[in-house]
Amino acid sequence: MSKKWAISIPASTANLGPGFDSIGIALDKYLELEVELASVWKIDNLSENLPDVPNPQDHLIVQAAEKTARLHGLTLPPCHLSVRSEIPLARGMGSSASAIVAGVELANQVLELGLTAQDKLKVATLMEGHPDNAAASIFGGFTISSSADNGEIHVFHAYHIDASFVLFIPNFELKTEAARNVLPDSYTRQVSAQASATASLLTAAFLSQSFEQAGVYMEQDLFHEPYRLDLIPESREIKIAAKKAGAFGTCISGAGPTLLSLVQKGTEREFISKLAGIFPNFQLVPVEMNRTGIVVKTKNGSAVFSN
Repeated sequence: MSKKWAISIPASTANLGPGFDSIGIALDKYLELEVELASVWKIDNLSENLPDVPNPQDHLIVQAAEKTARLHGLTLPPCHLSVRSEIPLARGMGSSASAIVAGVELANQVLELGLTAQDKLKVATLMEGHPDNAAASIFGGFTISSSADNGEIHVFHAYHIDASFVLFIPNFELKTEAARNVLPDSYTRQVSAQASATASLLTAAFLSQSFEQAGVYMEQDLFHEPYRLDLIPESREIKIAAKKAGAFGTCISGAGPTLLSLVQKGTEREFISKLAGIFPNFQLVPVEMNRTGIVVKTKNGSAVFSN
């Protein structure tokens, strides 16, 4: 058994407007950890975008790893983790899902569990509560996922979508709990039917790579964006300015406060230059879809696409 592993987990964006709690896309920003068996738990943060957690047992990665071990009737040995992240915290880019998936994969490697992607998603969803971000991080690509009442999780994933995005990453946080609390407890039948139809149209547009149409549907959500936009300063102005700068459409990434614009491939830098200096509280970052999901490298350097 190897005693050292390098694990890479992609960031994710969820919802894409009307695909509420179901659609996710893996992004080419990463949480990376080097894992080595040790006598006691130790975590070294090697970059920004990481929580300061003095007690390793309180760390989300460790909690996910130990939960995975317990679910299989095993005890996880202590490890030394060296962690880097390109995924900002509390910004709607799946930072918590990435940490949970990293922990699940850590246990999978250290304990040689041989988990399938579906197995990993079940554990991650137990901790996350919904599978959209975790599914994207595990499988990579474009995913649609749903949890059934019997505990089964249904997943569709596609890798052929050649879309490009620009993120508007703010210098302020928005906790998912606060973004959840503004949503209504119920929707009328008319609203639900219209919102569901828009999500279906969005899916069809992405799968057929009809990005101009996809951008239209991204901006027609009825489930969450009408309630969350006011929690994000300048979000409505950003959507208008992004459209004028050439975006097909702009939506909240996950629960926010990051916004995501779908743009024509090859125009990312031009798009960003048109908006330079207009929104100083937001960093504009080009990003593409990740297609690998989880990647693990063992001590000898061989890569294992672990999804």
